[in-house]
Amino acid sequence: MFRIRRAKHEPRIELAPLIDVMLFLLTFFIYTVMVTERVDLVPMELRTYRSGQAAKPAPAATISIDLDGLLYLDRSPVGLDELVSRLEPMRTAAPNLVVYLALAEGNSKIDRSSLLLEVWDRLQPAKFGVSIVGRRNRGPEILPPAEVPPSNTGAATTNIVPTS
Repeated sequence: MFRIRRAKHEPRIELAPLIDVMLFLLTFFIYTVMVTERVDLVPMELRTYRSGQAAKPAPAATISIDLDGLLYLDRSPVGLDELVSRLEPMRTAAPNLVVYLALAEGNSKIDRSSLLLEVWDRLQPAKFGVSIVGRRNRGPEILPPAEVPPSNTGAATTNIVPTS
């Protein structure tokens, strides 16, 4: 049997692939830095305007619903039936009136969503500009079945409580 004699080569580290990878990474980072330009470094022409009077905020009215389901128009109690009639004089005084609709934060013993929808339905035919305000929420949290109050109808219910 013949044996093939091979010359033993000493292990060596090839630098060409290492240099290729390093150049690729350098190119990638340079490109990334060029593309992601910081906004505060973008050149902008900021014009200055001068006027003889201070800017006036837009006129606004706030309708808030507390935890007990009571309505307030600019911190004064108001009934659901007289809500639109109390807003009309405000709109005649300021045609660009903005109405903010806010719910009090917290757990309520009554369902305020029907009241919120009723207020919305009464303001929409009167053509009021309505904005619903509130704190951004992560989403509803469904309570375990032991904490859900029993219903009289016998239908399955789910109690949804806002999380903080």
